[in-house]
Amino acid sequence: MNQPPRTPEQIRRSRNRVLGLALAGFVILVFFVSIARIKAGIG
Repeated sequence: MNQPPRTPEQIRRSRNRVLGLALAGFVILVFFVSIARIKAGIG
């Protein structure tokens, strides 16, 4: 497999994308957990 050499810019961009996805997933998880907790508290 012939891969072109990765520049620090590309590495930084891909790392930012992974970091953003992880952050978004964490936020969504906390969001759903809080909603479930509120619903359980009300019910």
